[in-house]
Amino acid sequence: MFPPFPQELARHYCLEFISGIEDGSVILKQITPESEERRGHGVMIGALVCSDCEGRRVVLHAVSGISVEAAVVEPTSGVVEPVETTTHIIVPPIVSERAIAAALAKNDKKIHELTDALQQAQGPQGAAVVEPTSGVVEPVETTLKTQRTQLTTESLLNVFALYEFTRFDGKKITLNEIIQAHGGKLPPTGTGDCCAPKLLSYAFEHNLTPISMDEVFYGRDTPNKKNGTSYPPCDERCGYILPWILGLEILYRDSAIVVINKPSGLLSVPGRTEDKQDCVSTRLRTLFPHCISQPSVHRLDMETSGVMVYALTAEAHRNLSAQFEAGTVHKKYVALIDGVFNHNEYKGELQLKFRLDVDNRPHQIYDEVNGKLGITQWEKAGTVLYTAPDGSQRRTTKIIFTPKTGRTHQLRLAASDPHGFGIPIVGDTLYGHCAPGERLMLHAFELEFKHPVSGARMSFIKEIPGSSPRMT
Repeated sequence: MFPPFPQELARHYCLEFISGIEDGSVILKQITPESEERRGHGVMIGALVCSDCEGRRVVLHAVSGISVEAAVVEPTSGVVEPVETTTHIIVPPIVSERAIAAALAKNDKKIHELTDALQQAQGPQGAAVVEPTSGVVEPVETTLKTQRTQLTTESLLNVFALYEFTRFDGKKITLNEIIQAHGGKLPPTGTGDCCAPKLLSYAFEHNLTPISMDEVFYGRDTPNKKNGTSYPPCDERCGYILPWILGLEILYRDSAIVVINKPSGLLSVPGRTEDKQDCVSTRLRTLFPHCISQPSVHRLDMETSGVMVYALTAEAHRNLSAQFEAGTVHKKYVALIDGVFNHNEYKGELQLKFRLDVDNRPHQIYDEVNGKLGITQWEKAGTVLYTAPDGSQRRTTKIIFTPKTGRTHQLRLAASDPHGFGIPIVGDTLYGHCAPGERLMLHAFELEFKHPVSGARMSFIKEIPGSSPRMT
């Protein structure tokens, strides 16, 4: 994943920490038995540079995993060290090794017994067993594998239940809640034990503002990692949980702009009432205090997910706003419309006029006389068997939308209005039907624009995660 904060300053402290390991002023202590396959492997050394509420610098340090513990060796020479204005803190794991071992202990013996039995059954003369519930005869090997998978999954869930993180807003979020948000898809083992979640959770819990974060690999070179090299947070573990800790999935960031993947259900900008202040703009200002007060240059409906660009500086805001006004920004959306779209053509263009329905805000209605023209190019991309939250399935149609104008609810109306497709987007609360637990199946997956400072053409594509059309 893209580094959510600048790395340069934190890298200095990572290398300083590694120098301490090498000169003996910092020790790494192995607190769990080291397996043969892990012997001699390195660790990630992480640092998060923060400022406290009084503007003082605080540097948080962490080591990846739960098997190694870092500590600073106190000087014994009697030499008085110079007073340093920066506070250094070594952050402990989210969950201790002892707690994880206890969670695994329940099924550990039985899993080992099944593994031994499986090794014996994998010969050519493996017997068969009848499953009592179904009456289906299966090889012993298959039955043992199923039983072991069930127990290992149960153990994994027992471990995940121990993890709780502090979010950007000071609120707590559990790993189980994050798993539910991912539709029940389990993350790899070790999720939550990388440096980044430890550092960020600790910072937010103690009301510290992140400034710079980096992770440097320390140890023998491997095919994937080189000693002394910086690496961004990993996709498979950190990419699974950091967006929920940060409140945003950051696709790109520099001193001028931030590109994010907005989740469905989050406002792009603040609403008028107190209960609608949580939005992308507010969260950006929390993460990046130097951000201008109004960083938004375009919007997505609250229910729509997808790629957005925000400005961190006034100059970037003026430049990006001008690009959107001139129509030089390229955008594409993917939608699932709630039915089979039987049309002779596989692509086309809709030119429809809509205006606000003043008696039924915020609905828009077709008005050929007083409406504003909305131009939308579309392309049919096949049909999808959609699985609803209640488990029922129905056939839907995948449509790629390329809007040429930016009218309110333009794509939702292009799909739902009889002058358009006449088939609403799945989960549309305004123009269709949204079942409990469902969401609007509209995702802005492509965004292309010129960087407001360098002028370089930038393109971002964020497909729907996995093969599921949940668009989470």
